[in-house]
Amino acid sequence: MFLGRQEELKSMNRRYEKGRFECVVIYGRRRVGKTSLIKEFCKEKPSIYFSAIRGTAGDNLEELSKAIHAYKSPASSHAPVYSSFSAAFDEIASLGKEERLIFVIDEYPYLASADESVSSRLQHIIDHVWQHGNIFLILCGSSMSFMENQVLGYESPLYGRRTAQYKIQAMTYKEIEVFNPQLQSDEQALLYGITGGIPHYINKLDVGRSIDDALLENVFEPSSYLFEEPENLLKQELREPAVYNSIIAAVAAGASKLNEIATKVGMETGACSKYLNVLLNLGILKKETPVMEKQGRKTIYVIEDNFFRFWYYFVAKNMSAIYSGRIYQIYDGTVKKYFSDYMGQIFEKMCKEYLLKYAQDTEILIKEVGQWWGNDKTAHKEIQIDIVGTPAEGKEFIIGSCKFKNEKIGTDELELLKNYSEVFGYGEKYYYYIFSKSGFTEGLKEKEKNGEVKLISLEELYR
Repeated sequence: MFLGRQEELKSMNRRYEKGRFECVVIYGRRRVGKTSLIKEFCKEKPSIYFSAIRGTAGDNLEELSKAIHAYKSPASSHAPVYSSFSAAFDEIASLGKEERLIFVIDEYPYLASADESVSSRLQHIIDHVWQHGNIFLILCGSSMSFMENQVLGYESPLYGRRTAQYKIQAMTYKEIEVFNPQLQSDEQALLYGITGGIPHYINKLDVGRSIDDALLENVFEPSSYLFEEPENLLKQELREPAVYNSIIAAVAAGASKLNEIATKVGMETGACSKYLNVLLNLGILKKETPVMEKQGRKTIYVIEDNFFRFWYYFVAKNMSAIYSGRIYQIYDGTVKKYFSDYMGQIFEKMCKEYLLKYAQDTEILIKEVGQWWGNDKTAHKEIQIDIVGTPAEGKEFIIGSCKFKNEKIGTDELELLKNYSEVFGYGEKYYYYIFSKSGFTEGLKEKEKNGEVKLISLEELYR
């Protein structure tokens, strides 16, 4: 069953119904659901689906020939190979004269790497033939840097030919509710914390009634798909997976600055920076800088991919127990016990998504939401503000705190936020938000009635 991505699907169908040439570029990190979206769009529509492979130009031409033949003669197994990509594209042009035809090239970077002329060949046939017809071309790829630079970029032969592009992102915490509507709010949050809104991971985790059972069967089991997912993905994408594994492990262990990570893995900062950039492009890591400040010495690296973070936080640390079969006996004390600690950072991410996508009637028009950290010169310590919502204009800010704890939050948290806003110092007026998993004390609720703070529970995030 296809779930989610309804806005993208509606948009693509609207374009399809116009009956004119389209060149749609779809890209995003692996496992995010690009191919599922394309296949759902192609259902019951005339389409040629070609997935490029890591191989030679000849290998890919053969696969493309098979895809065209499967459309022309689905009952026949013999597929003659076209003499060139140009000849294959000409055949698609002829087929497109008869009916509205979707032509998909999935994993386009593989094809473009196998034959560097293919982008120019596509450009030529688009300009001289396809743009006058009703071909619906889809170019899809998982290498975000390649798609942005070599397909959408100014230097690409295909620059200016695309009629639409969709950068497919991970689903938000609220969007993934449709996969397991039976779960309670705290369970939905944990599911998001494990999978990061990646549909492929949600499906592979296969939650029934219990997330604990699903984790033990489908993550902490050596024969399961998700147990080896980070390792397999690194092997599939990268030439030196062991080095990247060490870097991710270093970040998971708390190293966040470039020099800290480089020292932890034992390499020069220049070389380490190149590896980090690759992980940034894959969407596994992310750079963070305090809101209102430029990238510099305060910039840190964090694990952006929730599943990688969960895997390195819990699975990598318990390998001996997993392989010996003891994980079932120690799961409560070594994994489940620390879910609240693990979910702290995830909850912050959820609260940011709430403010950007779901909050109604916020006091300011929000430009961006991020964190801020810096030195409190009076207290002689570094402080961190979980949520800072910056204004599209003016100097009014949202300052927020996110607590994923099994206890109610009291008035002391509001006083702390007020002190922190003075250290932050960029605003003329502040609106205070406190997010809590377990609710609020009566004293803090009175402060909300007086208009001093806005309180948002975990349940409210899902309304």
